[in-house]
Amino acid sequence: MAHLPTCLDDFEKHAWKVLPPAHFGYYYSGADAETTLARNKAAYDRLLIRPKILVDVSRVTTETTILGQKISTPICVAPTAFQGMAHEDGEKATARACAFAKTVYCMATYSNTSIEDAYKAAQAASKDGDPMHWFQLYVETDRDGTKKLVQRAEKAGYKALVITVDRPRLGRRLADLRNAFKLPRHLTLANFIDPNFIDPNALNRTGAGAYAGGAIDASLSWSDIAWFKSITRLPILIKGVFRSDDARLAVEHGVDGIIVSNHGGRQLDGCPATVS
Repeated sequence: MAHLPTCLDDFEKHAWKVLPPAHFGYYYSGADAETTLARNKAAYDRLLIRPKILVDVSRVTTETTILGQKISTPICVAPTAFQGMAHEDGEKATARACAFAKTVYCMATYSNTSIEDAYKAAQAASKDGDPMHWFQLYVETDRDGTKKLVQRAEKAGYKALVITVDRPRLGRRLADLRNAFKLPRHLTLANFIDPNFIDPNALNRTGAGAYAGGAIDASLSWSDIAWFKSITRLPILIKGVFRSDDARLAVEHGVDGIIVSNHGGRQLDGCPATVS
């Protein structure tokens, strides 16, 4: 009987065996020389644990509160695009798992499952039918389309809006270039098949990748935070903060939270590790 994966390394090795090289490369790789990706991994090796002894640990909990709501653990699932390449249920499977575990799942803009379908899947798996899930937003040059995405997420039941701010341009990922990465024919950008956003016929294998790579608004600035606050009642977090002065600016502009992130080393190579 084959052994089931028991840790992240096991899942990674299994993925390498079963996924097409282009799909595994998309998930696994970082930008350029992947120095930031390597730093992210190495940083954890430098963290030390010094446990206290003779402390009653017969009853412990990892529960915490975020944005005023209780979750089972401070370990949450970050937004990841194109999950349909790894599992037939794609983002629905991840949404269900996080809802069952009572922790946050951040749904990606560039997903193979729609905003609504992923949240419905999470509701079905949640014990109280009210999962603590967030929606990650890439800000498009088409602000009307961006506004519609935000409104859809709020209507569906998502609890926060996470605006990615560290991707004015798509990172130069050598694995994707070498593998000529494209979405498989049966997958598309599910949140954009509405004709109000883009012609569904344009989202073929090459069209989806081109759209995801070229539609981001590179003019995004601090002044836009006020606009987002005007179009939604959801708490707003910005993802991709690295500098203390930017963190202070986030507070000054009324942001509800920040996520320290270097995009998994997939955007700008040469950044320090997130845990540093």
